[in-house]
Amino acid sequence: MQTADPGMGRSVRQMFTDIASRYDLLNRLITFGQDLGWRRDTVKQLDLAAGDRVIDVGCGTGDMACEVLRQKPDATVFACDFTPEMIQVGRQRRMPSGIFWLLADAEQLPFSPGAFAAACSGFLLRNVQNVDTVLGEQHRVLREGGIIAALDTSPGQTRWLAPFQAVHFRLLIPLLGWLLVRDASAYRYLPASTRAFLGPEELAKRLRKAGFSRLSYARRMFGSIALHWGAKKTQLG
Repeated sequence: MQTADPGMGRSVRQMFTDIASRYDLLNRLITFGQDLGWRRDTVKQLDLAAGDRVIDVGCGTGDMACEVLRQKPDATVFACDFTPEMIQVGRQRRMPSGIFWLLADAEQLPFSPGAFAAACSGFLLRNVQNVDTVLGEQHRVLREGGIIAALDTSPGQTRWLAPFQAVHFRLLIPLLGWLLVRDASAYRYLPASTRAFLGPEELAKRLRKAGFSRLSYARRMFGSIALHWGAKKTQLG
C-alpha cells in the first residue's frame, strides 16, 4: 500500500484510509475466505527459525504479521504500512505480542542493511508505482540468504473462466464496496490494478533483477492470485 509518487501516493493512501474499518471483512467476502489460507501458505515459504526477525511490508491491518506469529510465536515482526488508519485498526485487533507497528514507506524502509531474516507482503506490489524500488528495499534489509515471500493479485490465465472473473471483479467487488463502505470506486481500483499488474513470470524477472535467487511461484484462485518466494543471494551465489 505504498508508492513514492506524491500524487498517486495521496490517492492510494486516501483510498485505504476510507476503507480501513471494513478492509478485513471485504477481503474475506471478496476471496470467499481464501485469503487467510493464502497468507498461511505465504508465511510457510519464509522457512522461519526460532527468534527470526521478519518485516511485513504494506502490512495493512496485520493479517500476515499475525500469521507469522501463529506459525512462529517466538519471532519478532515489524509491521510497516504508510496508512495510519490501517495500522490503527490493526492495533485495535486482538494480536499476539511480538508485533512492532511502524508507519513507513515501502520505497524507503527505515532499517539497516541485513536487519531481517525474512520479508513478506500481502497485496502490496500492485499498489506501488515502482516495483523495482520496493523489491530493492526488501533485498537491502534482508541478510544474505534471507527469504522473501509476496502474495498478490495476478492477471487471470484461464480463458474459459474469463466471463466469471469479469463478473466477480467488475460487478461483485464494486457492489460489495458500495454496500459495506459506500465506496464502489475503491473496489473498481482492485480489478483495474490487477489487470495492469505484472504476470507471475514478469514479476519473477523483477525479483531476479533485484538480486533474489531460488525463485518459485504458485497460482491460486484460477490464476487470479500468485504467491512468489525466493532468497537473497549469498556471496557464494
